[in-house]
Amino acid sequence: MRYLVFSDIHGNWEALDAVVKHAEGRYDEILCGGDLVGYCADPNSVVDWIRSHVRVVIRGNHDKVCAGIESFEWFNPAAQVAAHWTQQQLTGENLEYLRTLAKGPVRIAGFQLLHGSPVDEDEYLINSSDIGQISAYVDCPLSFFGHTHMQGGFFWGPTGVHRINKTPIECEEWIVELDDDTYYLANPGSVGQPRDNDPRAAYLIYDTGERALIYRRTPYDVRAAQDKILRAGLPDLLARRLERGA
Repeated sequence: MRYLVFSDIHGNWEALDAVVKHAEGRYDEILCGGDLVGYCADPNSVVDWIRSHVRVVIRGNHDKVCAGIESFEWFNPAAQVAAHWTQQQLTGENLEYLRTLAKGPVRIAGFQLLHGSPVDEDEYLINSSDIGQISAYVDCPLSFFGHTHMQGGFFWGPTGVHRINKTPIECEEWIVELDDDTYYLANPGSVGQPRDNDPRAAYLIYDTGERALIYRRTPYDVRAAQDKILRAGLPDLLARRLERGA
């Protein structure tokens, strides 16, 4: 079985479309780790596509805020503006869909899908020290998470906690083979707003037969996504950061 795993689309239709085309023929099922909306200007196009094509989807913090489940007061000013705008743009059907998304972790065939961390869906896992604090609560050998917008992740076993590298900037993919007696927290990166100094849309393929994580990056039409953000009257920094990937 081959799973296409992605997260943090954030209303960026151009990036989502590029990922799906780039991964064509390489997967059997799609899994989404949340944050379908927020920041970019195509929330309905993204949610419509996810509803039609993805069986397992969990919620992200922006999904909760834009659906009215939580307040956006703790968001930064640009994220607040984008969340309020997104709330006004979403159709009734898509708002209801976001409200009913499952809270992670969700178990799937021997692994799990979550947004932030296994103990808190809004927690950022950025450094190895963060893993030390939650590793005792991880009871699944493979977990997929998002939220940080940084491709890679962590693995740990008898020799301690180690970082999984992102796809090198000069490469299209980066393969990590899974070992026994090792725990993995794998982050596919962000489809719609990467923050790891690589503007290419990020995702991964999990091949259960080969026991491998195939981290991948693909370019997309950043200019088109930027133009939509600016035409919508959203903060221009949300457009600028797409070309930097930071």
